Amino acid sequence: MDAWQTYPVEFRGGLITNLSPLQQGTNAPGSARILRNFEPSVEGGYRRIEGYDKYDSSIIPPYGAPVVHGASQSGTTLIIAAIHTTPVAGDTLEVAGVTGTYTIASGGVTYDATNNRATLTLSTSLASSPANAAAVTFKTTTSNYLTLGLAAWEDSAIVCKNADIFKTGGSGFTKINVPDYGTPLVDGGSQTGSSLVIDGLDSAPQAGDAFKIAGIDLIYTVTANATVSSGGATLAINPALASSPANNAVITFLSTSRESANKTRFAKYNFNGTEKIAIVDGLNEPALYDNTTFTVLLDSPADVVGATFVAEVKNHLFFAKGTTVTFTAPYTDTDFSVANGSGSINVGGTITALTVFRQQLIIFTENSIHQLTGTTIADFSLQPITIDIGCIDSDTIQEIGGDVMFLGPDGLRLLSGTDRLGDFGLAVVSKTIQSTMTGFISSNTSFTSCVIREKSQYRILGYNNNITQENAQGILATQFAPQGGEGMAWSETRGIRAYVADSDYNQNVEVVLFANNDGYLYQMESGNSFDGLNIQTTFATPHLPISDPRKRKTFYKLFLYTDPQGSVAFDVSLKLDFDSQGAIQPAPISILNTQGTVGFFGSGTFGITRFGTKLLKLFQTQVVGSGFTVSFQFESNDQNPPYSIDALTVEYGLNDRR
Repeated sequence: MDAWQTYPVEFRGGLITNLSPLQQGTNAPGSARILRNFEPSVEGGYRRIEGYDKYDSSIIPPYGAPVVHGASQSGTTLIIAAIHTTPVAGDTLEVAGVTGTYTIASGGVTYDATNNRATLTLSTSLASSPANAAAVTFKTTTSNYLTLGLAAWEDSAIVCKNADIFKTGGSGFTKINVPDYGTPLVDGGSQTGSSLVIDGLDSAPQAGDAFKIAGIDLIYTVTANATVSSGGATLAINPALASSPANNAVITFLSTSRESANKTRFAKYNFNGTEKIAIVDGLNEPALYDNTTFTVLLDSPADVVGATFVAEVKNHLFFAKGTTVTFTAPYTDTDFSVANGSGSINVGGTITALTVFRQQLIIFTENSIHQLTGTTIADFSLQPITIDIGCIDSDTIQEIGGDVMFLGPDGLRLLSGTDRLGDFGLAVVSKTIQSTMTGFISSNTSFTSCVIREKSQYRILGYNNNITQENAQGILATQFAPQGGEGMAWSETRGIRAYVADSDYNQNVEVVLFANNDGYLYQMESGNSFDGLNIQTTFATPHLPISDPRKRKTFYKLFLYTDPQGSVAFDVSLKLDFDSQGAIQPAPISILNTQGTVGFFGSGTFGITRFGTKLLKLFQTQVVGSGFTVSFQFESNDQNPPYSIDALTVEYGLNDRR
């Protein structure tokens, strides 16, 4: 037997699944055949991903911001109003001014969808009678309603749930789909019945709006769209007035309906120094929000009502619905007058996404991609980029490193500029993980995506209601080249269950958020666990033939180079001879740096732990095994801080050929 030899492997290249085992082990020894919950790091090696935790400890309100409908209620019956979705038995709630938490009894919901009211039967009696319009806060829910939209925006998040839209900075949700119709007041005393004359309006209340009247019991719902004349209108309401309001009594609108909303999407823009966000949901009129006022575009044309996508470019807002893109007049977000520069363009196919690339609007269909050149209606021109390739899921489009990533029918592609003016590249960048990508697409029913700018990283996350949280799939790409797909390195994620996701970089702080159907809003890149659950990881090197695939090697020592941030604990296994049936596999070896004198917060030992001791970065261990090829497989299942595995060397003896 020859003397011991050393074989080094630098970990880089990411997940590869399109090569045969021997090809991968020979040509890409630093790549991975399994790379799950590790990320190819721009700092080198493979780094265990960070965890996530709740961005806000409260649940996203499932039913808006309902209020008590009428004072003097008692017992186990509670009528609430300004609610646009049916509550569920088993939900728990609190009522402002009333002590206790209450549970909806089995069969205890009667819902009036026309007038947005619900009669609840509680499992216990109210401790006292609530005031009219007292806030009702749902603390838990047994419903599985999806979060329909999410935007990380400035120092807060905008989330859409059922028929309502909320804002949170991490400490409670505030409903924002509250209409602003001016300063409405009762116009004349002694009114009775099911109509109410009001004035002080600058736009028309809509059917489904809920409001209260100062000094009057009950909550009222507008039952038909109003017509405003000289600031006044007569509202059709339900129920009839409980009593006659005083002249000039203040009217406070509590809610405007966004019922039956589909997946909700956003565009962030600033035309006049005020940051705003435009909102579309595929059914209702678009809305605008400026952190204070929620404005519904009630006068928008038919091709804008129910828009599914929105984007801002060249100082216009562009709305996509069906095959048509409609844009506002320049520097406005509400003007659809053709005379002022508004217009529409038919692209000839159902639009699946809008995005902005190098100050050009890019319009995707399932089978084509177009760009809109020009700056105003006078010179806008629709030019095809390709008529053979399209985007199959709009929520996979993200800009990363100056390119646009999107999911096509054959995998992830990059829309990128070339040296030729006006030319584009459309390379498939996921070929190295084609089999993984195909399985990922077929296993999930919808997709969302986000970028982590500080890591040059793109994440596409799959959602399937039948896949549990721990098995939820995702694919992660780190871009190492300045542009293009040649420098992409891939890995998989497990345990991030996202239906919607978004990220934003504001004041040197990046926030990455996601949500699903469990009621909470989560923040990625936060903490060392999946909201209190362990992070399970697996990294397996290719099957390495080392010097000669037909000579047997005997393995003696393993040296592992790492970059830990704290305690490290994982197992390493040798998988010999392609892990084939009948091959004897050595037992796993535990790697730990929590023993000895190094101290970690909460785990120091008096008299043993030394303050300031450096973390152990090089691990060496005896290994046992003999085979023609070897793969090193690393596994962990814990809540330790992230760590990187940078490289390894293995000492072995080369046996004679037999």
